[in-house]
Amino acid sequence: MTEDTETSGRFPPGLLREVRGTVTVVVTDSAGTVTLWSRGAEALWGWSSQEALGTGLADLFTSDWAVRHRDGRVLDIGVDVCPLLVGERNTGFLLVADRRVEAQGARDEELMAWVFDQFPAPLAINDPEGRVLRHNRVMTRLTGREEDEMRGHSLTESVAEATTAEDERRVTRVAATGELETTERFVKVPGEAKAHAWVSDFFPLKDSTGRVRAVGVTSYDYSQQYGARERLALLSEARTRIGMSLDLAGTAREVAEVAVPRFADTVSVHLLDEVFRGELPPPGPLRRSVVLRRVVPLADGEEAVPGQPIHPSSSAVARCLLGNGARLIEGGASEVEGWFGGEVGQGVCSTIAVPIRARGTTLGLALFLRNAAKREPYGPDDLAVTEDLIARAAICVDNARRFTREHGIAVALQSALLPHGSPSHAAVETAARYLPAGGGAQVGGDWFDVIALPGSRVGLVVGDVVGHGVTASAIMGQLRTAVRTLADIELPPEELLTHLDDVVTHAADGESAYRDPCALGATCLYVVYDPIAGVCSLAAAGHPPPVLVRPDGTSAVVDMPVGPPLGLGSLPFEATDLAVPEGSLLALFTDGLIETREHDVDARLEELRAAIARPSPSLDALCDTVLGALHSGPAADDVALLIARTRGLAKDQVAEWELHSDPAVVSDARRLVDDRLAAWGLEDLMFTTELVVSELVTNAIRYGVGPVHLRLIKDRSLTCEVSDGSASAPHLRRARLSDEGGRGLFLIAELTQRWGTRYTMTGKTIWAEQALDVARSLEF
Repeated sequence: MTEDTETSGRFPPGLLREVRGTVTVVVTDSAGTVTLWSRGAEALWGWSSQEALGTGLADLFTSDWAVRHRDGRVLDIGVDVCPLLVGERNTGFLLVADRRVEAQGARDEELMAWVFDQFPAPLAINDPEGRVLRHNRVMTRLTGREEDEMRGHSLTESVAEATTAEDERRVTRVAATGELETTERFVKVPGEAKAHAWVSDFFPLKDSTGRVRAVGVTSYDYSQQYGARERLALLSEARTRIGMSLDLAGTAREVAEVAVPRFADTVSVHLLDEVFRGELPPPGPLRRSVVLRRVVPLADGEEAVPGQPIHPSSSAVARCLLGNGARLIEGGASEVEGWFGGEVGQGVCSTIAVPIRARGTTLGLALFLRNAAKREPYGPDDLAVTEDLIARAAICVDNARRFTREHGIAVALQSALLPHGSPSHAAVETAARYLPAGGGAQVGGDWFDVIALPGSRVGLVVGDVVGHGVTASAIMGQLRTAVRTLADIELPPEELLTHLDDVVTHAADGESAYRDPCALGATCLYVVYDPIAGVCSLAAAGHPPPVLVRPDGTSAVVDMPVGPPLGLGSLPFEATDLAVPEGSLLALFTDGLIETREHDVDARLEELRAAIARPSPSLDALCDTVLGALHSGPAADDVALLIARTRGLAKDQVAEWELHSDPAVVSDARRLVDDRLAAWGLEDLMFTTELVVSELVTNAIRYGVGPVHLRLIKDRSLTCEVSDGSASAPHLRRARLSDEGGRGLFLIAELTQRWGTRYTMTGKTIWAEQALDVARSLEF
């Protein structure tokens, strides 16, 4: 403090000498007003000498005599107050900081140094620019560099192995924002083979004004917590990623993708050979020789190759098939090399073998391998993780096995129900394609058919049952059979769809064995082509209309009314007659060919129309062209495509006569028929044809309404048709001995291949067919 003559005279002798080394000295008068303010007092209270002189004790202390700093803080420092006596008169007070408090402050500072150096976690202080100021001993061990070596250098220069440039930027951000930041990273401690997981906090160090003076960094080794968290994350990811596909190889590959590299270096999945066939192995642990197929890892498109038969007790790996839990297998690569196809590599391996079991049945084996020289070997906690992981995967594998079996049944069922090859018919040349949804994974209910009808006509049909699998295929088969049955009785298209609608409605009401809501989602398009008249008659039930390409190359979507889908019941259908020149192309298809989520239906119809109109060497090639243009990848829905090129019959293949309703014309009819058969070189069929013509014309004259129309058609068979204006039809019955008549139709049925009745807008037509390549004879 400053000592002058006036002040010296006020204090007892030797007092100033005693307090020269004192940190804090304040002198007041008897009223408590400051008259002397030392430099130590400036440091303690924060007041300058000019500011402090003249102030009172009330400004320096609180009401309970604690030291009050200028900024309002209360300091935990003791101060001795001594009266200044001159004789018996009190001239003022002397305030002296207790030297014991000074010593305590020194001890506190030493204690804080101990805390910093001996803090059990790495601790560092950096300036706002990212330069190192202080490091404790743990941080030194972590980085492998002494504090003096690092001080003044940037983070990336001083601890490059333990930090990154992002950490330096993080320090500057914290210094600028004053906000805490946390990060995670792996750091390899010098002298240790494996890196540890660390979480680091970057926090601001502020002065009393709130200004960031430095940034502290502390890190914590949370390798154990990290491992537990990663195991939980692995199981969580497995729940969302495994089982996305109902494919055995795909499910096994999903297991590998989840586990590598987070949990394992390599994963190998082996399934029993029965599983690949969709069969269920015997329940319980395996105790017999089995064949395991290695599924993962496989390259794209590579198929699992059957392995050699093994017995569950043949090796340490195989023995896990005898139990229910995971087994830890430690040792060299030779122990597991055969199970990984020689892809293990060199070094010590840590392997976990887990049986794949679902619903009490062993389906296969999964192996998880780590190279123990590069990462932490498996431990007991990892066994539980693999068991939980494979428990989830096993259910998905079994679901894929069930789907494989059901898919195989559906494929076999649909293959048996759909036409094989391109049906041959004189009226049309046809080619067809069926494309299952999902690139073949989901067989559905789309179908097509080509039905030969009497009079050289042909029926073309395409239908769609909503849904996939065995049920859809079964309903498809039921509807296809119903269409063939209804077509065989020669119903016109609109009436056929009406009866088919009744079939679907009854199926939905439970009168069918296939009680399924998808029965209400059936659609159908039925087309009858008459090559003699060159006319198509079409009717649709909720189905897209066909595309017609005429011989001159013009193409268009057929404009026709489309009725409601099948199954709604009691709603009418309407047919459209369309003139189709010989050589035209008629394309029937299901909605899966044109409907996608990404494209407009009208635009897709234009693409289809353009694709069908392209020149092509054959109808099969044209089918491939259309599918390639509209479905280059897996289809979202089933696709059925039927393309028919129309043909006509030559004029000399058809003979027609108009007959009067007079019994006398029957003999004329026989003569006309004999002449035509002779011209065609079919003399062997004259006798049978005369009997057929005589019976049919006589019945038309006797029971029908004139005029009577007789027509012969020479195609792949000989068809005799007799038409009249009556809607009443004869019925085949076996005549009794006493009956006068009733034997005519019985003779026709015996002498011909088949016969039937077709109703028209003006009456009916009774027809009978004879084979041209078989000479028919009668034995009496």
